[in-house]
Amino acid sequence: MKIRRLLSVPIFSVLSLIGFVYYITVFIFIEDWIGLFTSPGLISSLIFTYLASLCLFSLAVCVLTDAGPVPSSYLPDVEENAGSDHDAKISALQVRHCEKCSTYKPPRTHHCRVCRKCVLRMDHHCLWINNCVGYWNYKSFFVLVSYGTLASLYSTFIIMRCAFQKNWNFEGMLPVNIFYVICAVMMISLSSTLGTLLGWHIYLIVRNMTTIEYYEGIRAAWLARKSGQSYQHPFDVGAYKNTTLILGPNILKWAWPTSASHLKDGLSFPTLRDSS
Repeated sequence: MKIRRLLSVPIFSVLSLIGFVYYITVFIFIEDWIGLFTSPGLISSLIFTYLASLCLFSLAVCVLTDAGPVPSSYLPDVEENAGSDHDAKISALQVRHCEKCSTYKPPRTHHCRVCRKCVLRMDHHCLWINNCVGYWNYKSFFVLVSYGTLASLYSTFIIMRCAFQKNWNFEGMLPVNIFYVICAVMMISLSSTLGTLLGWHIYLIVRNMTTIEYYEGIRAAWLARKSGQSYQHPFDVGAYKNTTLILGPNILKWAWPTSASHLKDGLSFPTLRDSS
């Protein structure tokens, strides 16, 4: 079942884009700029090959890792959250019950209409990895976006350096010049898109939010202001601790997509109330 996720048009499109960018960067622009078989050319091509390989590996981890299936044996701890009031207990159970899956939902869990199942700490369903982004593969998704941004920026740098030293004589060279312009525009656009996505998820990690929780928080903050109160995201326990909860306590392992030994069961999370 997991391997079948790779057999989709979006995954094929992503792989084709990676292959195309790799080819033009290494075999066209590095060759045209400093020569592929010179010492600087070999170093540049090895750096880009390393980044592209990490992108492919992180992509595979994202696609093949279950985002966060809810254990069939899960039952909510109503006593802790609803006290001794019977009506409050019933209300809590109703809120946390998924009618589509006919199961109870742990905190921060949402139902994905595409995957047709509930996902622990669901962020969003990503078309380009043909999978949900949730508790177990959020780190690998973030690492994938990080490596993709670095690789795109590096490719853009090489293309621009190559373009600056190029003789832009339009007589008889129009197709080549158009190709340079198209590649430069494509890589600048790709770098901007991935860079924006990376910045967004850095913000979410520092705040210990998911994309879904961010938009839920906007409504919650509006309702709080309407009633003269203030709203604070309950799972925001400080920037550094938030980051280590996602990427792990060892900074040296932050860049490795499969380093997830710090993750627990995804059924409970520290809150502001716990740290106060």
